[in-house]
Amino acid sequence: MTFRQRAAIIGTGSYLPERVLSNADFEKFLDTSDEWITTRTGIKERRIAADDESTVDLAAHAARAAIENAGIQPSDLDLIICASFTPEMPLPSTACLVQQRLGAAGCGAFDLAAACSGFVYGLSIAAQFIQTGVYRTVLVIGAETMSRFTDYQDRGSSILFGDGAGAVVLQATDQADRGIRYTKMAADGDGW
Repeated sequence: MTFRQRAAIIGTGSYLPERVLSNADFEKFLDTSDEWITTRTGIKERRIAADDESTVDLAAHAARAAIENAGIQPSDLDLIICASFTPEMPLPSTACLVQQRLGAAGCGAFDLAAACSGFVYGLSIAAQFIQTGVYRTVLVIGAETMSRFTDYQDRGSSILFGDGAGAVVLQATDQADRGIRYTKMAADGDGW
């Protein structure tokens, strides 16, 4: 089998809003307890975006951190993929707004809405672009402001969701022992 270039993660970044919503906070307005939540989910706290923080804000913070960690400049990016099902608006895309904030003019930018698997789908798509030689450096972001859509009276789901963003910079590598080796995307539309 002939080796082809791979996409290697060269930088990571994340961002969490300051406000914390703990399990004890849920006890104040919901029929639940820290023990009930922790036993079922392992979650002790989640972060909640401030009223003036948007999905774009969270995504841009995580993107800047990943770019800095990678030791590159925004102008080195060929593509930005932002996985989110809580964008601020349908268009322009969150990825385009992040591109503008980073000063990465000219690179491709698009959003991907695939719910919980969105970031993994984004990694897979970015890896394909790099493996085929179309792009060399791709930023993949996962960002959500689920608190804007969460029903805090629903004990079964409200305890699960918070806000935050994570990002990685992928870059082409010819090193056979580095990079994403294999991805496969799958879904089950019958799950609804």
